[in-house]
Amino acid sequence: MATLGIDLGGTKIALGVLAGGRLVYKDRIATPREGWEAVLRAMAVAAWKALAASPVPVEAVGIGAPGSLDFDSGIVNFAPNIPGFRDVPLRESLQEALGLPAAIENDANAAALAEHHLGAARGAGSSFFVTVSTGIGGGLVANGRVWRGAFGQAGEIGHLTVLPGGPVCGCGNRGCLEALASGRALARDASYAYAGAVDAPELFRRWRAGDALARRIVEGAAGYLGQALADVQKLWDPEVIVIGGGVAVGAGDAWRELVSAAYKSRATGWRTAPLLPALLGADAGVIGAALAAKDALPGGE
Repeated sequence: MATLGIDLGGTKIALGVLAGGRLVYKDRIATPREGWEAVLRAMAVAAWKALAASPVPVEAVGIGAPGSLDFDSGIVNFAPNIPGFRDVPLRESLQEALGLPAAIENDANAAALAEHHLGAARGAGSSFFVTVSTGIGGGLVANGRVWRGAFGQAGEIGHLTVLPGGPVCGCGNRGCLEALASGRALARDASYAYAGAVDAPELFRRWRAGDALARRIVEGAAGYLGQALADVQKLWDPEVIVIGGGVAVGAGDAWRELVSAAYKSRATGWRTAPLLPALLGADAGVIGAALAAKDALPGGE
């Protein structure tokens, strides 16, 4: 069986056809900035191109979308990084445009599903995936399926409060993990410390070179992430924890060792899951969306 996965992002829309556990077709287009109708049109055109080019028939489509989703109605309530993307009937629109059953999934959950079935957590009974990029997201998979929680909010590790009274987060709360350890947070702290624009890659370059300011910023952020992962372990007790995302990839193994040390120090006396690097890279969202497409089929498979 083949399914089409669509990973909707603020700057790009990635697509892929998954068959036999691998992507047999891939494409990527820029995300239009002229409103949600333009985004849906571009998505449909790219999807039709994928269906025509696929070497095998596609039976369903899955879309990994950012923001707040209503899974029952298939509506994206709000995607903060896509202009005008509010109350969008995403699932229904794609079903009508493509003539295929469709399913929607949170983008971080989709990546978690991909790493669980075909990536670093393959073979585990349960896993937690955290993506550290511009923001921080996460997803829990147990018994092969994403655990969304009662209101579709499960796995939002980026909005755990790790420093009460800390910096204001994009969600409006103070001291969230995302406000302290994301790529945006690292760039904010580095730019302030160095009195000039410094992005996360440059910060990590200075850290690897032994710069003292960079060490304080990077180690502080790694400590907050380790603290949050220790809380995840105590609350959810996953068998494996997978770390991915652009910041994690760019920071490398030495940074992950800092996170691991903080994680274990905050979980003294508890059994801890191994922290593993994600394996699927930029394809995780597409693969996970394609796996989620199975939910649109009779029997959910």
